[in-house]
Amino acid sequence: MTLRPLTEAEITDIRHKLHQLESEHRELDRNITHLDQLTNADPLLIRRLKKQKLALKDRILVLRHMLNPATGD
Repeated sequence: MTLRPLTEAEITDIRHKLHQLESEHRELDRNITHLDQLTNADPLLIRRLKKQKLALKDRILVLRHMLNPATGD
């Protein structure tokens, strides 16, 4: 199977989605940090947010690889 190069429109869409996911990732990180500092924070909520953050990171890595398959960045 041969892969075709991405079109400019596809690259633009991927970059837009990547930016969006990176923003969500940063926001989750801030929320998790804030909750970790609270004494009465729900540990289950924190675990769920961390799981979401990891899932976002995985999606970000996939998109980065699509933009630069040689290095995965």
